[in-house]
Amino acid sequence: MDLNDAFANAAYIPQADDYPPRWAEKAEAFREQMTQKHRARLGVAYGNGPRQEMDIFLPKAAPKGLVVFVHGGYWLRFDRFSWSHLAAGSCAQGWAVAMPSYDLCPQVHIRDITGQIAHAVTLAAREISGPIRLVGHSAGGQQVCRMGAADVLPDTVARRIARIMPISPVADLRPLRHTRMNETLALDDAEAELESPLLAAAPNMPVSVWVGADERPVFVEQATALAAAWQADLTVEPDRHHFDVIDALEDPESPMIRALLGD
Repeated sequence: MDLNDAFANAAYIPQADDYPPRWAEKAEAFREQMTQKHRARLGVAYGNGPRQEMDIFLPKAAPKGLVVFVHGGYWLRFDRFSWSHLAAGSCAQGWAVAMPSYDLCPQVHIRDITGQIAHAVTLAAREISGPIRLVGHSAGGQQVCRMGAADVLPDTVARRIARIMPISPVADLRPLRHTRMNETLALDDAEAELESPLLAAAPNMPVSVWVGADERPVFVEQATALAAAWQADLTVEPDRHHFDVIDALEDPESPMIRALLGD
């Protein structure tokens, strides 16, 4: 198997180049709308440096709890500014949503990003009371899974996590060691194993794994394997690929939002 090709998403998505600018445009419009309504807290620092900041979007009334969304991009690209609109569904259902940026490889290692996301979740938990639901896409799916591991989050925060939803997660990082990406990720065997949710014990909280049926086979395989290993719910959504599977987070009535926020 050509692992470079196996993990190449854009090459197999029609008009893939149109997605990033579309995401950024929708995200900016949502931030402006929420700012005008005084329901956006932008640039909340959770660590040192401009990328260790998050935006928090608030519902109309007192929040039912906190959703934290962690973006993807193979730990190499993107930031919170491309995804703000994905808070719409949860906010409409009465939940606050925190969206952190984080430092990217090669400036840091993936294990460092895990520490940063843990800090972001911890700070957001101080700002918003109630249950916590974690959702992440692709590399962000790997990150929210890592938050379920013992000793990653403070016990007081971990006990509040009501659900983890990895969407199209990179659940096994070991194959990435044999891709060109690893020239930048610099994964060694130990880190690839530590940061692979598939190799970890199932967290002591509900998990819902989500993936698009039209994604690259490796993503469907890893999502399926993670759900089996963790005895988690698995949804393979028809007619969705790696770039549009997350669209459902905008819709407060979507099955994805119901799974994320439901009991």
